[in-house]
Amino acid sequence: MAGALARGWGEPVLCTDSGSGRAAALTEELGGEALASNAELARTADLVILAHKPAQLEEVAAEAAPHARRVISVLGGTDLATLRAAYPGASVARVEPNTPVALRAGVCALAAESDDLEATRELFARLGTVVEVPEKLMVVAGGVSGVGPAYFALVAEAWVDAAVRHGMPAAQALALVRGTMAGTAAQLEAGDGDTLSLRRAVASPGGSTARGLAALERGGLRNALGDAMDAVVDG
Repeated sequence: MAGALARGWGEPVLCTDSGSGRAAALTEELGGEALASNAELARTADLVILAHKPAQLEEVAAEAAPHARRVISVLGGTDLATLRAAYPGASVARVEPNTPVALRAGVCALAAESDDLEATRELFARLGTVVEVPEKLMVVAGGVSGVGPAYFALVAEAWVDAAVRHGMPAAQALALVRGTMAGTAAQLEAGDGDTLSLRRAVASPGGSTARGLAALERGGLRNALGDAMDAVVDG
């Protein structure tokens, strides 16, 4: 996720890693500098973005917290209270981005302290859509937009496979699926998210779309998505 964010912003970065070499590779790609320690990074940067593993919060904060002035976390399952405790001298915000931020087409759920809300919103708006949510719903937001790209990829894969099974070349099927998904997203945006009207506009009574929708309902699509959300939210 750190790489996706950095590529979306497209600016030189200051970064560190735990010895993986990713920081050096990212700065070679975008410019900037891979620093030797988290303390050095926090002393140098106006903003520290936490994109390490959640279990490393205390370890990283032990180095960075004495010097950090503003912190934004993209750590899953790490609430604002925990961030405040780890970085008591900094303003903190929590963001749940998804991977399309690398293309500036992402969705970022945001929960922030009031003094950092506007600046954080503006920063992440450069990467796509920002949705402010109460912090108690951040895990639900992650269960929609955070995991969503993987769900859509699975749907696209299954849809292409179904077309191939009926004789269509995979490349053609993928072009149709990809274009249909993008166009439908545009229609939903233009129609203020009115899913029912969109379905009714496509599905004539007794027609092929109605038969396909009925098959999806029989197959348990709604229940499957509900189960997936429960799995994410309930752990």
